[in-house]
Amino acid sequence: MSPANSDDSSGDPFADAGRPLTRKEIRAREKAITAESGDAVPEQAYESGEELHVGVGAAQRAGSSATASGSGSPRTAAIAAPPAAVPAASAVPEAHIPDAQVPDARPVPAVEVPDAEPVPSAEVPDVPPVPPTIHDPAEHADPAVHGDAAAEVHGAQSEYAPHFAEFADGHHYDVHHDAVAHEPYEEHAPYEQQAVGHQLLAGAENAATVTRPSKKVRRRRRLVALLLTLALFVTATVVGAQFLKPLLGNDKPADYPGPGTGQVKVSVEPGEGPVSVAAKLEDAKVVANADTFVAALSASGGTLSPGEYDFKQEMKNSDAVSVLLNEGQAKVMYFALSAGLRIDESLQAISEGSGLSVAQLKALSDSPKQFGLSSKAKNLEGFLAPGEYRFPLGTTAKDILTKLVKATQDELKAQGVTDAAKQYDVVTVASIVQAEGGQAEYKDVAGAIYNRLKPTNTETNGLIQSDATVTYGLGKKTFHIDEAEKADKSNPYNTYAIKGLPAGPIGSPGKTAIDAAAKPNNNDYLYWVTINLDTKETKFSKTLAEHNGYVEQYNAWCEANPGRCV
Repeated sequence: MSPANSDDSSGDPFADAGRPLTRKEIRAREKAITAESGDAVPEQAYESGEELHVGVGAAQRAGSSATASGSGSPRTAAIAAPPAAVPAASAVPEAHIPDAQVPDARPVPAVEVPDAEPVPSAEVPDVPPVPPTIHDPAEHADPAVHGDAAAEVHGAQSEYAPHFAEFADGHHYDVHHDAVAHEPYEEHAPYEQQAVGHQLLAGAENAATVTRPSKKVRRRRRLVALLLTLALFVTATVVGAQFLKPLLGNDKPADYPGPGTGQVKVSVEPGEGPVSVAAKLEDAKVVANADTFVAALSASGGTLSPGEYDFKQEMKNSDAVSVLLNEGQAKVMYFALSAGLRIDESLQAISEGSGLSVAQLKALSDSPKQFGLSSKAKNLEGFLAPGEYRFPLGTTAKDILTKLVKATQDELKAQGVTDAAKQYDVVTVASIVQAEGGQAEYKDVAGAIYNRLKPTNTETNGLIQSDATVTYGLGKKTFHIDEAEKADKSNPYNTYAIKGLPAGPIGSPGKTAIDAAAKPNNNDYLYWVTINLDTKETKFSKTLAEHNGYVEQYNAWCEANPGRCV
């Protein structure tokens, strides 16, 4: 059997080749390997002859395995030997094509091949002898190579003299220059770089391949990363909120469980709103949270009433609301007295709130001695302290009036006024202060009144000259009095005609007015006039001329506000 038709058990059709491969053999070998591995060799490489250059370059780099025996030229053996990484190919006779078919063949410069190190013959497998048989070119021609390609191969063979390689059996085989590309070796470096991953190169089968994760795996990783980020964000938010709660005041409980312990008194002032009352209750630890208490009070629909209330500490919001609204408790007698009310106005208000008759109340008021007042007092005028009051049903009229009078006496005692006669005078001055001035000027008005009462005063000769006292004695309320009314000495409250204090208080002074009358400012004022009835702005002066100028300002305000100064 000829070497071309031998069937090697390895399956490689070129396994028994003991000579250099021809162009067609190299091409067939690459196609076979490419079909197995999937690596595609560019078709233009076959047409340009670059694959021949690769074959030579590979042979040059595989110098250690190029020599088949210890004899022969090292240069020839290095060229003739197949690459170390390529299995031996079966022998296929090369075709000889007439020289005339190769156009313009160019001489190829000699390729410098380094000396190959000899390999012991024991390590080289036996190579069967291959007779130098010359085959018909058409017998083994590749069907894909005809015409110009065949002419190129034959022309290259005829133009350059063949070299011979001597193998172990002593036979000589042709090594054709057509295995070398027409261009210099250095110009084909790009092809070598392109063929790095090709199976024909030594060590390509050992290259490590890194497989990229699938899209499903990458999506799963991204989802896990997103969930971890979200979990960290939520955790940081919760932890941060716990630290910020004490700073923002959000760590307070919404309500106490109740029912509470102990007893706490909390007062609600006239005109005080739910927010202010709720703050008081929270400060006294009656309720846990002022905001939730306000919401509970608003939901109840109830309204606040001034007064003093008894609470327990740590009560439920609903229970505290019930206390403020008197829910679940017995009804009480309730009334409110404003500062500046005259005695008949006060008695009327008490009657309406308690259900007691005005006559019963007036009878008690006209006997002031039983309440500890001075003998100069004709009734309880000026001693019924303003404020909000609640009394249990059935409370007597005397008990009610006693409590009101006692509140005024306690305030006088607190200011150091303990004598009953002195108390009566202070309350009288305080009632004028309450009627004549604004709260900001109470102490200056009181000081001016006391200046007028001094015996050494020659400017006013001991006359207080208060319009409020005159109108009280006349039994009317107005800001204007005429000259005849000022000259009427029959009016015991006419301080224009009668020196000193009037017959008694002209109304119920509040705590501030009582304190001012008990401890007035030390000044030199003798005159005062309120120039604005809305703001109670009061002007003070030491002379009558200066005072008359302020009176003109008052008249101008009255003209600008018709109906207000009647």
